[in-house]
Amino acid sequence: MSVLKINKNNFNEVKNSEKTVLLDFYADWCGPCSMVSPIIDEIAEENPQYLVGKVNVDEQEELAQEFGVFSIPTLVVIKNGEVVNQVSGARPKAQILKLLEG
Repeated sequence: MSVLKINKNNFNEVKNSEKTVLLDFYADWCGPCSMVSPIIDEIAEENPQYLVGKVNVDEQEELAQEFGVFSIPTLVVIKNGEVVNQVSGARPKAQILKLLEG
């Protein structure tokens, strides 16, 4: 499954997904975000059981504020509409998958 571009218009639908959701809060100018982005894409392609989305913090300031995103990249895992994991900073693929499984 491909990565969804998340905005305030489609966020509630994503948040209430039956699948576990992985959100990547990023900005185009962010170096560490550029390192994480291809990993997020890989996870989306290899794991159709997850709903994977990216949130551009420059375009979606309200969502970034709602999640208390102060540094990027920030990865958020949502299950059953609730945040179950949230971490900031670049992470290797294995750690991101562990966040999803945890």
